Amino acid sequence: MSALEKSPQEAAPLITLGGVSQVFDTAAGPIRAVDDIDLSINPGEVLCLVGESGSGKTTAARMAAGLARPSSGQVSFGGTDIWSMKRAEFGTFRRSVQYVHQDPYASLNPTRTIQQTITAPLLKHGVVKSKKEAVEKAVELLTKVDLTPAASYLPKFPHQLSGGQRQRVAVARALTLDPKLIIADESTSMLDVSIRISVLAMLGRLRDDLGVGFLFITHDLAIAKYFGWSGKTAVMYLGRIVEFGPTPKIINAPTHPYTRALIDAIPEPDPDLTKTKGRESLRSLEIPSLANLPAGCSFHPRCPQFEDGLCDGKIPQLVEIRSGQSAACHVVARDGIPELRSGGPGA
Repeated sequence: MSALEKSPQEAAPLITLGGVSQVFDTAAGPIRAVDDIDLSINPGEVLCLVGESGSGKTTAARMAAGLARPSSGQVSFGGTDIWSMKRAEFGTFRRSVQYVHQDPYASLNPTRTIQQTITAPLLKHGVVKSKKEAVEKAVELLTKVDLTPAASYLPKFPHQLSGGQRQRVAVARALTLDPKLIIADESTSMLDVSIRISVLAMLGRLRDDLGVGFLFITHDLAIAKYFGWSGKTAVMYLGRIVEFGPTPKIINAPTHPYTRALIDAIPEPDPDLTKTKGRESLRSLEIPSLANLPAGCSFHPRCPQFEDGLCDGKIPQLVEIRSGQSAACHVVARDGIPELRSGGPGA
């Protein structure tokens, strides 16, 4: 049995980011958009990458997809550094990792019909042997993403479709080459809420039916909970991973103050619960600039648990706080978290 045929629990990682950083040279000086992160995704696994805008999620995703070369560190696919691969190997990697962009209005060529959009990769990469077979495959793929009757969509142009329909076409295009991993970069954030749920349900069905892995990027932990409950979640802040673990633990028992603040920002539909819900009171709502990061923990100017001389002294490392769950916080690493010390929820 090959690595890709094993269960997620048995298999070696499909893709690994090891000590990866991305530094951009700007007029204001070097900007470290991603700073020494470690991530891995197993075959069929969902990894949610969560954080505010500007946290480095998309930059990390672009490196994982081979669209940007890291300034340092290594991106490996099937155990091989992608930037040391020969051309044919790199081509196999690029076909195995497909990207679904945030904006369904910009990700599709407006001059191509849906048929041309879906059949082009099928014909170019020899997935099918004829144009007739390509059309049949396109109908099959559009049906998989719940665009029915599929044949009626083939002659249409992107501007004739709604945002949700365009994003489904983008997903169908990503499936043309039978990928092992789909990178969904805020793929539902520009859709209406009612459409968003149906697209997420469709992605979840594809995840289960096809066994494809997902790197799912979102700023919304509620979306991460819905889509990646059986997977893992990594929380990013200003280029670094500040918390990592199984999604249920991250959602139900967060350890890092930043993760708690993100969860507190999720709207509570019950007004009575809203009044009684405990919230982390941030010291500041202003996000520091990547061009001038604070010393020590970059979250310390906003952190309610800040301790002078500790949090602003050195950068905290990601350490295990409880089984399978890690956080980069000096205070939590030293003291643990209240729920664990009192034997409460999450212990």
